[in-house]
Amino acid sequence: MGKASTKAQNRYIAKVYDRINLTVAKGRKAVIQAHAQAQGESVNGFVNRAIDETMDRDKGGTDHE
Repeated sequence: MGKASTKAQNRYIAKVYDRINLTVAKGRKAVIQAHAQAQGESVNGFVNRAIDETMDRDKGGTDHE
């Protein structure tokens, strides 16, 4: 990927996504990565699914974005 397309991709990502920095205890990252991989998903996908499912359960519904 060239410099121009990398810059364009980064601009797109910044425009449509928010970032959250997550800190976990030493060694936990590898455990999370292994679990996500075992489920056939990325760490990002796993974390988003975990958040969505927890929010749904906490409010007793399925209304999330």
